[in-house]
Amino acid sequence: MIAVFVFDPPSQVERFFTPELLAELRRHVEIDPELVLTAYEGPALARAEILLTGWGAPPLDARALEAAPNLRYVVHTAGTVKWIAGPEVFARGIQVSSQAAANAVPVAEYTLAMILLANKQVWQLSRAYTESRRAPGLDTIWSAGGNASRTVGVIGASAVGRKLLELLRPFDLHALLYDPTLGSADGLEAELVQLPELMARSDVVTIHAPALPETHHLVGAEEIGLMRPGATLINTARPSLVDQDALTKAVARGRVYAVLDVIEPDDALFTLPGALLTPHVAGSVGTELHRLAAGAVAEVAGIAAGRPLRHAVDPATLHLKA
Repeated sequence: MIAVFVFDPPSQVERFFTPELLAELRRHVEIDPELVLTAYEGPALARAEILLTGWGAPPLDARALEAAPNLRYVVHTAGTVKWIAGPEVFARGIQVSSQAAANAVPVAEYTLAMILLANKQVWQLSRAYTESRRAPGLDTIWSAGGNASRTVGVIGASAVGRKLLELLRPFDLHALLYDPTLGSADGLEAELVQLPELMARSDVVTIHAPALPETHHLVGAEEIGLMRPGATLINTARPSLVDQDALTKAVARGRVYAVLDVIEPDDALFTLPGALLTPHVAGSVGTELHRLAAGAVAEVAGIAAGRPLRHAVDPATLHLKA
């Protein structure tokens, strides 16, 4: 079978695919690692049966599909494919695969780390220690929360949300879950509750829901007002899920804390000691990119062997994904 890379910029291929992974890929399909398309055009596209796509790949619109008459599979080396694979792709019987499950792993790991640190009030104690250059007294340290018997609220049983619940199992933490698409939380080891109850009972609230019109400002001023004083809100999903103005005001008052890996541009957040901001690093970076590529290579190997896709995208539920 003939496969073609579609990455923009093309240098991403070297970041994702180690020499060993490229060699394994070439065992199963005909592919030129030096040929990386940034647009759907040219003779290579016309011959391609498999497209290996990555971040920055353009949408596969009707014009692109006309230029790829032999295309049968799209193997995406990242998470969501909503912006690549529209209805036209599935209408033509093209099968699409995503590495959303693999990309969920580092996001869940990041979130777990932040939960454990937030419950021990690490940032507050670190800031006080750094500024005073004196260790706080034992009374201060011993009153710094802790992780025993604390409650974590997970918003969204997405791939990341489910992976996080799995990672939480060894810890002495009680998990609450809000997801209006679920009838029960069987197998998730979480207590399924409504959003107001989750906000009110949780020591840490973490968001893993998709960005949809109906989830815009899912966590708004009312929900933030329900949070326990000193509780922490974590967002690694999309900025639109949170009313950032309401959150900024609550953090500025010292009522709650925030860990935000995604934000709308807002200089005020950068000045708040109660907000920990990270530059969208929860997802795959560094060696974690190789895990995405390895999953894509395994998918291609299965295609070449005539097996069904392991991580097929269902067009019927694609609109519900992040």
